[in-house]
Amino acid sequence: MFLRTKTIESTSDYYSKTELLKQKLAEADAILIGAGAGLSASAGFSYTGRRFQQYFQDFIEKYGFQDMYSAGFYSYDSLEEHWAYWSRYIYINRYMDAPEPVYDKLYELVREKDYFVLTTNVDHCFQKAGFEKNRLFYTQGDYGLWQCSRPCHYKTYENEDSIRRMMESQGYRISEDGVPFLQDDAVLKMKVTAELVPRCPVCGAPMSMNLRADQTFVEDEGWHRAAERYQQFIQQHEGKQVLYLELGVGGNTPVIIKYPFWQMTMKNPEAVYACINYGEAFCPKEIIGQSICVDGDIGEVLEKL
Repeated sequence: MFLRTKTIESTSDYYSKTELLKQKLAEADAILIGAGAGLSASAGFSYTGRRFQQYFQDFIEKYGFQDMYSAGFYSYDSLEEHWAYWSRYIYINRYMDAPEPVYDKLYELVREKDYFVLTTNVDHCFQKAGFEKNRLFYTQGDYGLWQCSRPCHYKTYENEDSIRRMMESQGYRISEDGVPFLQDDAVLKMKVTAELVPRCPVCGAPMSMNLRADQTFVEDEGWHRAAERYQQFIQQHEGKQVLYLELGVGGNTPVIIKYPFWQMTMKNPEAVYACINYGEAFCPKEIIGQSICVDGDIGEVLEKL
């Protein structure tokens, strides 16, 4: 059992830790990045506040929703309304660029290194920033993919064209730089047209998002290839100077990134575990001598690096 260790940092501690992390980045034979929701939050992908109100004010007024995420679990009366909500959700979180260039800063830090990314994020930000696809493992799915809701077969389908048509069906237009807007005389609709509701091409059942929400999640061929590449990366660097760089990982699914990073660090005396997280930067006492925990905004820390 790991015992959690967390310290309150002074300004000098913060500076010394970022300088040490900069050094370890340069010295590392390989960098394994573990990214959670906090990384995208730092990049501006907020699921509450102004951004939520800008695109979902009609749903907020009708249902009293408090945030984008929980509204996605609501049981709507029709598939047409369900996909009106979800098409907006998918478009702004998958096909629009993040407001802040946090992922771009991260890529500039590691692009010349031997790196791999393990992430629970499903917003495609890594690839949009330039990270190589064969160095990424999206464990929890992708907002850009659909699957059969049953599922009757284990294949996923890209959804960008359909999502754009759904947005247009509600009254949105997409600008040249990818931003949805309403024309002055347009009336926003809370339903898509019936023919746009996605259905499985094999069995005809409604499609669902390829997101790990329950036992129906489809791990397709691409998912398994990425999982194999992840394991190969780990095996190839056993005993080497590996930097396990954990960014914005919370406590919802620690068994995917956090616990394995701690365990691999403990087994390898040459390894370093680094955690950058706002309010949740900690490590177990067993690896405190190999750890750098920085409590701060990820974008700001990456800027200093």
